Amino acid sequence: MGKLSTLGVIVVATLSMSSFRAYAASAEAPFEQPLLRLAEVLGSLHYLRNLCGEAGDQWRKEMEQLLATENPAPERRARFIASFNRGYRSFDGVYVACTVSATEAIARYMKEGEALSRDVAARYGN
Repeated sequence: MGKLSTLGVIVVATLSMSSFRAYAASAEAPFEQPLLRLAEVLGSLHYLRNLCGEAGDQWRKEMEQLLATENPAPERRARFIASFNRGYRSFDGVYVACTVSATEAIARYMKEGEALSRDVAARYGN
């Protein structure tokens, strides 16, 4: 549970930095691709964590927080949502039950999400 909440805190901290709003006005901010990947990771975690017994929508809420904080224009918002959905769908056709492989994927995605969040915060934060 510790890592679960750590990623959530990092996502919120990463997204709450005021410098992001200045970059968001440009066509594609330098942190755009890492944030899109983070959205994909959140979608994957939403599917896998629920598959493996975590009842709830924590990862969807993290995605909603990302969207609320970024407040993207409609086209950019659609890209974030498509990334989240791609992450979700990449596993819903593969795993129908929680397996060792699914729990390993969860661990990898948790680690990747934490790394993405920290990297974006370190590179583009105040």
